[in-house]
Amino acid sequence: MKISDHITFAEAIHSNTAKRYSIDNTPNEEQTNNMKMLAEKIFEPLRLWVGGPIKINSMFRSEELNKAIGGSSSSQHCKGMAMDIDDVYGHKTNAEMYEWICSHCNFDQIIWEFGDDKNPAWVHVSYQSVDKNRNRKLLAEKEFGKTVYKIIK
Repeated sequence: MKISDHITFAEAIHSNTAKRYSIDNTPNEEQTNNMKMLAEKIFEPLRLWVGGPIKINSMFRSEELNKAIGGSSSSQHCKGMAMDIDDVYGHKTNAEMYEWICSHCNFDQIIWEFGDDKNPAWVHVSYQSVDKNRNRKLLAEKEFGKTVYKIIK
């Protein structure tokens, strides 16, 4: 089964933590449909522009898995509406992918995840629906050992 042309179902639900702790990370039909929409509206257009593979660090997370990794209780990953991507293949930088998504996609949230002023360590992006997307840009940083999110204008 595939989520999209370039995302397999196995890739979308992969988690080393889930395997290590025998956590079921299987989405339901609604969550799977959300992942397909995210892939169609964000990932596949980005993949076409990038011109090569993009690493998906995390896409779907069951509530149990999300809790095990210390994720936000309101994480859109649990709804199949978010993904964390990382350029490990050298086609485009994370900063370039971030900027392209901001300029070319209708998204709910995009987060410049840590890294530095020139390049995030990875990019978090989510998609709800055309009507509900907020096009909100955030910066994730550590302050006193805790992750904080700041709005980027």
